[in-house]
Amino acid sequence: MQFVLKRDILLKSLNFVQGIVEKKNTLPILSNVLLQLKNKKLSIVATDLDIIFYDEIEDVKIINEGSTTTSASILYDILRKISSNSELSFELKSENKLSLKSDNADFNLLCLPTDNFPTFADEFEGQEININSNRFLKLLNKTKISISNDDTRHYLNGVYIHLTETKGRNFLTGVATDSHRLSSSSLEIENINNFSSLILPRKTVYQLCSILSENSNSITMQISENKIKFSIGNMKLISKVIDGKFPDYRKVVPTNNEKTLIVSSKDFISSIERVASVSIDRKEGVKLLINKDNVQLSVNSANSGDGNEKIKAEFNSENLNISFNSKYLIDIASEVEDKNLKINLKDAVSPVLIEDVSDKNSYYVIMPMKI
Repeated sequence: MQFVLKRDILLKSLNFVQGIVEKKNTLPILSNVLLQLKNKKLSIVATDLDIIFYDEIEDVKIINEGSTTTSASILYDILRKISSNSELSFELKSENKLSLKSDNADFNLLCLPTDNFPTFADEFEGQEININSNRFLKLLNKTKISISNDDTRHYLNGVYIHLTETKGRNFLTGVATDSHRLSSSSLEIENINNFSSLILPRKTVYQLCSILSENSNSITMQISENKIKFSIGNMKLISKVIDGKFPDYRKVVPTNNEKTLIVSSKDFISSIERVASVSIDRKEGVKLLINKDNVQLSVNSANSGDGNEKIKAEFNSENLNISFNSKYLIDIASEVEDKNLKINLKDAVSPVLIEDVSDKNSYYVIMPMKI
């Protein structure tokens, strides 16, 4: 096999591969990327056996067709250090040696035969669902902050994607929770039937966010029994879904929190970050003393001191003392699009509902801390 292409085109594709290929693998072939030349295209395939990434590059000059696999991380590292817009010449010298030449540089990369690379049956017979990529990226960004890291409850290690209906309109809704906080975001969708709810694994969510932030193409989604396929331009991402039942999250969403706090999102984030600076490991919670027209924030660390600050706010009730994990508050406030946060409270121990006035289809729930 022999081909020539621009460094930037290949580097963009290999950038996505890095998020999928595991650096340390019991199967060496899984650390490699498959390069395949046929039908006037260069196909790039990478997998960790749970996720498969495909990309097709048409802007390539093919001298001889063929295929090989080589280390994804080494090839990526070399390309990053070659100057932008350089021309790359590849030639497979033998079954286990790939030559790469560019400008004055000359590399020989070790290869593994393609026979060892996993093959996959692409069986997706369900309806193809078209989604606006920007809105889907927004949904994933708003929900992924609440994905759980607790492997004992594997069904919380992803985003629960399901259909919801409000006032006769259909929505594709994503929800994630780690049992301390919950994020929900929805996008309106039409012409969809027989959609089976599924839990999208954390790694797939982050990989999709990475691809979608670089692509403005529309995205199509197709589901099989235990897998999901996303097609974005020339790229495809196929992922296993988490086998498990997501809990009935609606039970924890407060419906009668009538004490409302309105505070500037930007001021709130900055203030929490400043007062939390005294806490070395950020484990200490931030205390909020909420008054009619201000919030006093304080963090008290037994090891390193305390920080206090007051910011303007509007509160429609009597004074309230409540504490939260500072990181959780910052994560949520950073995803709110409106300039103000609308925080609905009941008392110092009940779940708190945070709304985004600029995005009626998203909300967050956070549990107070006991300090």
